Amino acid sequence: MGKHIGSFEDLEVWKEGMGLAKEIYGLLRNCKDYSLRDQIHRAVVSVPSNIAEGFERQTNKEFIQFLYIAKGSCGELRTQLYLAINLQIITDETGSLLIDRCRKISSMLFNLIKTRKDKF
Repeated sequence: MGKHIGSFEDLEVWKEGMGLAKEIYGLLRNCKDYSLRDQIHRAVVSVPSNIAEGFERQTNKEFIQFLYIAKGSCGELRTQLYLAINLQIITDETGSLLIDRCRKISSMLFNLIKTRKDKF
């Protein structure tokens, strides 16, 4: 790790979450299924938002709880992306790439949770 983390903006997992949110917002800009689009937007925004909120909390226990919420939102988002693929709102290829990014973020969150539990 080595690098000092002074704010949530320094966390790689937060940066990944923000990048994914930006990409999904752009991708679904013209989606006419407003309900699914809104649900996907809420889930993808929840990931970096909960990382940030947890970081700003007073205790390590609270931070870990918010990391779990962010991880849950990743699972929710993956489910919605599978649905978007099945409804042909996004292509199989695009959907697979986005799902892989969700899995990567989930893994990063798992590792951060483990670190916070073991070392703090």
